[in-house]
Formats: sequence, structure tokens, C-alpha cells
Amino acid sequence: MLNFVKADAVNPILNAGNNSFTDPITHTKNFWEEKDVFNPAIVIKDSKVYMLYRAQDKTGKPAGTSRIGLAESTDGIHFTRHAEPVLYPDNDAYKQYEWEGGCEDPRVVQDDKGTFYMTYTAFDGQIARLMLATSTDLLHWKKQGPVFANAMNGKYIDLWSKSGSIVSVYDQGKIVATKINGKYWMYWGDIFIWSATSDDLIHWTPVEMKTGEKATDSLKSWALKMPNLKIIIPTRNKKFDSDLIESGPPAMLTDKGILLIYNSKNLREIGDTTLPQGIYTASQVLLDKNDPTHILKRMDHYFIRPDKAYEITGQVDQVCFLEGLAHFNKQWFLYYGTADSKIAVATRPE
Repeated sequence: MLNFVKADAVNPILNAGNNSFTDPITHTKNFWEEKDVFNPAIVIKDSKVYMLYRAQDKTGKPAGTSRIGLAESTDGIHFTRHAEPVLYPDNDAYKQYEWEGGCEDPRVVQDDKGTFYMTYTAFDGQIARLMLATSTDLLHWKKQGPVFANAMNGKYIDLWSKSGSIVSVYDQGKIVATKINGKYWMYWGDIFIWSATSDDLIHWTPVEMKTGEKATDSLKSWALKMPNLKIIIPTRNKKFDSDLIESGPPAMLTDKGILLIYNSKNLREIGDTTLPQGIYTASQVLLDKNDPTHILKRMDHYFIRPDKAYEITGQVDQVCFLEGLAHFNKQWFLYYGTADSKIAVATRPE
């Protein structure tokens, strides 16, 4: 999916806001989106575009507590926000994972009955953990906990995990999670991209290497304390995606394979020397629809990069981070965070 054009006339489409709510943990008035907004998920429902976005305050640690806000639009460009966040750290069973770093970087799909499943990252200030929540209306979310909590006797629950992109069919605006060979599949990770499978979209099991397989990059794998995981998409030396790669919007199951848009970071000493140090660009990879661990084709170049002032300068400079994709009004809308500070959109015809 190429030829996206940034909507320069209206970008950024969402900036930090002045909404407030009473935080349930501190019991104080909290301006929960006053610092930055970025990295949104997108849902099409009732002929509207719903954006679930990451928002940061100025009081939490280490860079502001993150919460998930909700905004809606009739044209995919102009959004009206809900006054209070819809998912946030609370005095619940998951506070130990979410406070006070918060709830970050949502991605949302639905099942064939219409229930929504949000993967998000919980950050406690030290470890990122991939979590899941469910909803029937996008307003009220039930936290289901760490996605790997029950896998392999809890082997991965206290290891770094984030960015869950569930393989889905994009059908008339809906993003519907779809089984492959009897299992749901998810791509995840933010050094490499790994995979996981599930029977119910809630409990997930990471895919490990088979006996005799060797890691593509054993040094990094051991450093992450996850040497047994099967690396699905590795980083590449001398390219824009040399330092790390991270899943974008929910992966798209097509007749030709599984299309995954991914984000990547450049490290000049091992990567692309023509790009700035630390720049986040995005690219695409096609995986086998019968074997989601097998790459069929991978782009040799990025298709979007920071080149606007609000993409180059912000909380983290030089970032375009793609996370929301929607088919709406005979167009494709691609939503992304800019410099971890604002939200922008690019479009292309269907």
C-alpha cells in the first residue's frame, strides 16, 4: 500500500488538549492530555471514525503518565474529543503494571460478534508489558491483563513486550481478527518483530523456535533474555531499519499474503548513513498467509519519513510512528504520531 499523501493542509489533526478528570489514584484534578498526544488506533463504527489515542500529562514519571483518550469524526480529519480518558491506570489488579508510566500505544480490532479488542502497552517505569482490554462500545473497557500471563508458566510476563498487531481482515471499514490454520495470530515486539498465537484473542502464546533453529541475531536475543523466540522480522544492517523495528496498525490479511506496516529506527553507525541518527521511518512487509512466520517480500526502502517541522521536532525528534489504518469514504486513512507529540494523517484512494 503505497502513494499515501500527507494531509498538509490540516496536519497535525490533533494536538495536546486541556481536558481534565479526577485521577482515581491521586484523587486530584489531572490535565491528562496537556503534554502530548500521539500513536492512535482507529475504528470505523456507525459511519464515524473513532480515534483511540495516547495522551500524556506533565506530572507522571518518567515523561508523563499515559492514558488512552477517545475522539470521533464524521470525515476522518476533524475530531471531537471526549472529555475524559477511556483507559488509564486505576486502583485495580493491573496498577502494578501501569503506574505510573501508564497505558500506551493502542491498536484495536474486533471479533466477528462485534467485541473490540485493544492491545496496549503498560509501563510501570521500568518494564513495558503487552496488555489487552475488551469493549463493546469503545467507551467502557474491561482490562484482561498481560497477554502472556498464562503462557509457558508465566515465562514471559516480566520480560519486555509491546506493540501487538493482530492479523485481521479489513472488511468495509471493519478490522476483524481472523484465524489462520485454527489460530489467531499477532505480531509484536520493538527490537525485532516476533509473533504469538491465541484461541480466544485474550490469552496469547509467543512462537518459539523449533529444535535446531538458530536466532537471526543471537546477541540481541540473549540481551533481551528471550533467546528462544522465533524472530519473524529482523533488523537490517546498512538500512533505515537497522536499530529496531516495531509493528504498526493491525496486520492485513489479503489474497496475496499478510501485509504488515512497520515502524523502524535508524542507527547511523550500522544503518543508513544518509538518514539522521535515531530517525523513525516506516516500511512494509508481506508474509505468507498460510505460514505467518515466513516472509514473502519486504520493501528495501521506507515509504514515509519525517519531513515536516512537527514531525522533526517534539518530545522525541524525527519520528513518524504509524499505528492506525482505516478504509473510510472510499479512501484509505493512515494515522500516525509525530515526534511523540502530535497526530497526523496521510491518505490515498481506495
